[in-house]
Amino acid sequence: MKVVLAYSGGLDTSVILAWLIQEKGAEVVTYTADVGQGEEVEEARAKAIATGAVEAIVEDLREEFVTDAVFPALRAGAVYESYYLLGTSLARPIITRGMMRTVRAVGADAIAHGATGKGNDQVRFELSAYAINPDIKIIAPWREWKLRGRADLVEYAAEKGIPVPVTAEKPYSIDANLLHVSYEGGVLEDPWVSPPAGMFRMTVDPEAAPETAEVVTIGFDSGNPVAIDGAALGPVDLLTASNRLGGRHGVGRVDIVENRFVGMKSRGVYETPGGTLLHHARRAVESITLDREVAHLRDELAPRYAEMVYNGFWFSPERRALQAFMDEVQKRVNGEARLRLYKGNVIVEGRRSETYDLYDQATATFEEDDVYDQADAAGFIRLNALRLRRLGEERLGEGE
Repeated sequence: MKVVLAYSGGLDTSVILAWLIQEKGAEVVTYTADVGQGEEVEEARAKAIATGAVEAIVEDLREEFVTDAVFPALRAGAVYESYYLLGTSLARPIITRGMMRTVRAVGADAIAHGATGKGNDQVRFELSAYAINPDIKIIAPWREWKLRGRADLVEYAAEKGIPVPVTAEKPYSIDANLLHVSYEGGVLEDPWVSPPAGMFRMTVDPEAAPETAEVVTIGFDSGNPVAIDGAALGPVDLLTASNRLGGRHGVGRVDIVENRFVGMKSRGVYETPGGTLLHHARRAVESITLDREVAHLRDELAPRYAEMVYNGFWFSPERRALQAFMDEVQKRVNGEARLRLYKGNVIVEGRRSETYDLYDQATATFEEDDVYDQADAAGFIRLNALRLRRLGEERLGEGE
């Protein structure tokens, strides 16, 4: 049996690679998607071969990740449970799509992944895989083997001589990509315990950030960020530059207890510096380019979109249909937002659009104008008060 294993080189997938070979007798091809996690990619390739993989495939998916997942979610205003910008959730379908291309290329019989039976990633990987190939066989070792937790994996790795980046003294799990870094498990499982000092990788501690604020202007075209301080940048370079800007000012740290799709609550700690900048900047441009009712309707639907992505339904017809609506709305979102970054804060200071500016200073001014008759407001209010006045009459009639 030939298996394509989604492989990061971390604790879980390092042990799974050895387990597939030794316990399943499988011929394993590892698949490592470069979605911006850095030097870990090449380290994973070398480690996979050393652990027994017949082939170690690395594919650069950074452009695909940002263009096909990050920016569409940004255009949709997708935030899960008010805080989470979906960094891990967005990467999984892109990684799975690349892995399924590899399955066809190497003639594999099955895929395997390191997601646990308690988490969301098992759902994201497998729903995406089935959407691409309904007949694919999936091996999920966490749902099969006798190892019960990460402490068992550390012990197993030590017995088998498998090098892993996690130790019993520092057992929290890390998942990184170009949009964010997530941390969970181990010492973070107690929701009252603060994240360990020195844990964060993309952002400085806000208290240690520069004493002087930095101002940055981000330009948008149809809801997509396209320029920083007037310099046009491609998707990967723009997100990378945004990460540097936000990171040095401690922007984008989030510590939440979220509701997993499988039914339990889980504590997750995230840092999303560039995504946080882009999210606030785009909303600032929207504030002057979108019609009120369109903006409100989008805001009603954005949590549903985020829930679809979080739960693994990236390739579902409902997510695709909602994306079409979001993208239609975003056609008007052209312009620039000016942000001030200071010690973990993103402060919107200005917004402008030369193409779709619905803000009319002549109408909004508190000074004298000749475009708005304030007396008209009396009739507007009386019409909107009709039902309230009738309800008031009823209450008075009942003796309230």
